[in-house]
Amino acid sequence: MDIKSAEFIASNSDYKKCPADGLPEYAFIGRSNVGKSSLVNMLTGNKRLAKTSQTPGKTQLINHFLINGNWYLVDLPGYGYARRGREGRDSIRQIIETYILGREALTNLFVLIDCRHEPQKNDLDFIQWLGENGVPFALIFTKTDKISRSRLNDNIRRYSERLLETWEELPPILSSSAETRDGRDEILAYIDTINKAINTQ
Repeated sequence: MDIKSAEFIASNSDYKKCPADGLPEYAFIGRSNVGKSSLVNMLTGNKRLAKTSQTPGKTQLINHFLINGNWYLVDLPGYGYARRGREGRDSIRQIIETYILGREALTNLFVLIDCRHEPQKNDLDFIQWLGENGVPFALIFTKTDKISRSRLNDNIRRYSERLLETWEELPPILSSSAETRDGRDEILAYIDTINKAINTQ
């Protein structure tokens, strides 16, 4: 898939105020500082499209970007940022959960996981919650340029083993690096496949 246009449309805290045109939405979520905004910029080929920061918790709203005029890439707030405080975390969780459960246009949720770490409880809990609520999702292991390929494969295997303790089948698993553009073609091809399936229905 070629990205011919990528346009910021709106930021909202309420999913009901998000664009009402019904176009397919592919949302990106993960723990704070996992690289969501950097991945959005890498996929679209525009380093300034989504605001990035070295400080966790930069994204606090639902950000819609219109791609090629026919689908949305959605940058969601990160979860699990301790320094927000309980009230702040509850507010972000409310934004995330109401969007995921209430947004009819949500076509697929990409859960981003930092490939450098062992399986994290908040990631596993969130994935479990998605399964319990029947949310279609795929995993993207980010920052693959930071570790060796063998260690990446080992960490993905560990996550897979943990998931298979409660899941009969693994979700689609992808990997990426915003620095090297690794995984860009695979992620966009995955989205393109779903869009084509929608258009033939």
